[in-house]
Amino acid sequence: MKKSFFALAIAALVTSPALAAEPFRISSPVFKDGDVLPKKFGGISPANKNCMGENISIPLQWTKGPEGTKSYVLMMVDLAGRLGAGVEHWLAYGIPADVTKLDEGMHSKAQTFITGGTAGNDTQLYFGPCPSPGSGMHHYVITLVATDLEPGELKAGLKRDEIIKGMTGRGKAVTDMVLKMEYQP
Repeated sequence: MKKSFFALAIAALVTSPALAAEPFRISSPVFKDGDVLPKKFGGISPANKNCMGENISIPLQWTKGPEGTKSYVLMMVDLAGRLGAGVEHWLAYGIPADVTKLDEGMHSKAQTFITGGTAGNDTQLYFGPCPSPGSGMHHYVITLVATDLEPGELKAGLKRDEIIKGMTGRGKAVTDMVLKMEYQP
């Protein structure tokens, strides 16, 4: 009798909605948190000798946001860039709640279901890292916020501080990961 009561109690805990919900997490099907990015994911610019990559946006995937999530905000920032002033490499928002992945290269070109914010090179698309020679390893923090903002509620072209202001008090959950890159001639 004791044994079956214990088994029922454990079964109730395991099937409880609070325990069954998967935590909100971002990852990449290709990279682990802390991995070094290959050159192809770096920026490209004939005017900037540090930008020797192919500017291919990073593949990302995430678990579904918590109840009430209507859209996601994605930011990729190098806080050490521009000698500590920081560089925004990817600002995307209004991503509908039913989208839980971005394939490699997907946001290297405009997408109808993503609203682009203005990144560090004045583009509304992914802007690959371009670390300066001798500046060491840079860490690119990729932050994903589940929000209760309707897709399209924030206008296109916002800068990072404007996005943060627009989503203040509207976040449901947050997750992040870090990828690294060093100057690669």
